[in-house]
Amino acid sequence: MLIEVLDEALLHCVRAALAEDVGPGDITADLIPADRQAHATVIARESAVLCGMAWFDAVFAELDTRIAVDWQVKDGSRIKAGQPLCTLSGPARPILTGERTALNFLQTLSGTATLAHRYAERVADLPVRLLDTRKTIPGLRDAQKYAVRTGGASNHRTGLYDGILIKENHISAAGSIRQAVRDASRLHPGIPIEVEVERPDQIGEARNQGATDREIHDTVLIAAAFCMFNRYVDGLATWAPEDEEYYVERAPRRAEEGYANYDPKN
Repeated sequence: MLIEVLDEALLHCVRAALAEDVGPGDITADLIPADRQAHATVIARESAVLCGMAWFDAVFAELDTRIAVDWQVKDGSRIKAGQPLCTLSGPARPILTGERTALNFLQTLSGTATLAHRYAERVADLPVRLLDTRKTIPGLRDAQKYAVRTGGASNHRTGLYDGILIKENHISAAGSIRQAVRDASRLHPGIPIEVEVERPDQIGEARNQGATDREIHDTVLIAAAFCMFNRYVDGLATWAPEDEEYYVERAPRRAEEGYANYDPKN
C-alpha cells in the first residue's frame, strides 16, 4: 500500500468519525443478537480509482478486532462497476455499526483519487504537474492529500506551516511584494516562498527578490484552473468550456505565454 500518513493521524481521524456517528452507542445494532455472525461483500457501483483501504480497515479494527477484512484489490487500482472489492466476516453488530463510516472514507477518498487521476492523465504528456490545494474536507487533510497522490497528481503545501504563499492580501498588508518576500525569507529561512501576482510589473518585482517562474503564480491562470477543476468560479458567471480538449491545447500556451497579453479569442 502507498500509505504514508502517520498511523496516529489516521487513527485520530477514524476515531473522530466513529465518535460523531456512534456517539454513546449504536442503539439499532442492539436489535441484533450479540453472538450473531455476518459476512458481507463490498461491490463497486461505478468505475473509479480505489483509495482509502487503511481508513476502511481501521474503522472495523477500532470497533472489534474479530472482524476480518479480505481485499481483492489495492489502493490505486482501477476498479469497474460491479467488481467485488473486499469481504468482511465477524460479529454482525460491529460490522453493521461501522459500515457507513468505513464506506464514507472509501467513497470520499476514491472520489478524490479518481478525479485526480482523470486530470493528471489529461496533462501527462505536457511539461506540467497537477498540484492540489488546501481546499480539503475539514479533518481529512492528510487523507485527501494521500488520495491525490494515489490518483497520480502531486501535493502542494500540506498546510500553512510548510510553505509560504504570498497573496494579494499579504502583499497589501506588508506594503509591497518586495517587503513581503524579504520578511518571509528573514522569518522563515529555508521554507519555500511563492507569490501570486495580478499585474505584469509585479512579476518583475518578484523576480528582483530572487523568485523564478516556478515561484510566481498568475492569479488569472489560477482562477481559470479552479474554474476547470473545481467549478466553484461558475457561481461568479465565469464561463468554463465543457470540452476537456480545450484545456489540453490551452494549458501549455498559458504556461509559456501567461495572461499579460491575453486575447480571449485565442
